[in-house]
Amino acid sequence: MTDLEVLKHFDLRLENIDKNILSSAQFQRSIVTLMGQLKDMELDFQTKQLRATHINPLNRFGNKCFSQTDEDGITLEIVRRLGLSDGVYAEFGVGNGLENNTLILAACGWRGFWVGGEDLVFDYSKATRFHNIQAWITIDNILGHAHAGMNALGVSGIDVLSLDLDGNDIYFLEKLLTGGIRPKLFIVEYNGKFIPPAKFQIAYDPEHQWIGDDYFGAALMNMAEMFEIYGYRLICCNAHNGANAFFINQEHDELFIDVPKSINDIYVAPRYHLFNSYGHKKSPRVVESIINK
Repeated sequence: MTDLEVLKHFDLRLENIDKNILSSAQFQRSIVTLMGQLKDMELDFQTKQLRATHINPLNRFGNKCFSQTDEDGITLEIVRRLGLSDGVYAEFGVGNGLENNTLILAACGWRGFWVGGEDLVFDYSKATRFHNIQAWITIDNILGHAHAGMNALGVSGIDVLSLDLDGNDIYFLEKLLTGGIRPKLFIVEYNGKFIPPAKFQIAYDPEHQWIGDDYFGAALMNMAEMFEIYGYRLICCNAHNGANAFFINQEHDELFIDVPKSINDIYVAPRYHLFNSYGHKKSPRVVESIINK
């Protein structure tokens, strides 16, 4: 049934309902459920349109398995182009382990490790291709955790590294890069509020915890400029909600010649209408950090 057919059906149902029950709790719950279904259908339609029409061909591969939205499909297409049927992944910031960017690679038989502060909600005691490090991550310990993870797996490098820690991300990424961690692909969260060429990044705070406002992370422009210094190129932002960016080592550039070069053609704005209100709560610290440069 199409969206229009659902709306027509909804109108007909209203005409046949006894007006005395319009205010009943059961009827109101039914309306809320139906409106939620209509919203989901509209968002699904919008997402498919964004994927199909985006100038960046990588967005057409967007799909969800374990990722927050459509990152999994993009990741699989990138590693396919890189010729990686097997490899090593690492992820910093994995929540409780049920939703993140590298679980899809584990499902494909890859080896890997995670680092994060939360308890995982599943038993991994019998795992032979997976290692978990539970720790609060700071700029002083992240490199040590990376080496500990690789040592536990008996590997000397990482192919895909994802990092989403809702705050100090750009500082952590630069620490890994200067420390010699050079995966083929980085998947990183950016603060989509800032449209290129606007710049922004929070001040480093080892105790930072995101409180749901717009004071987090770094703008895509900051990320792209930092990664370029270390020989990485921006190739995609996920079309579903404009939250994660993909950077590949420039030595693999010839595999992505169909991808736009301009950051303006790759940038995806955040789709804040996916939530109940438009945008994150405004933090005075964001404005202070811009004005007081």
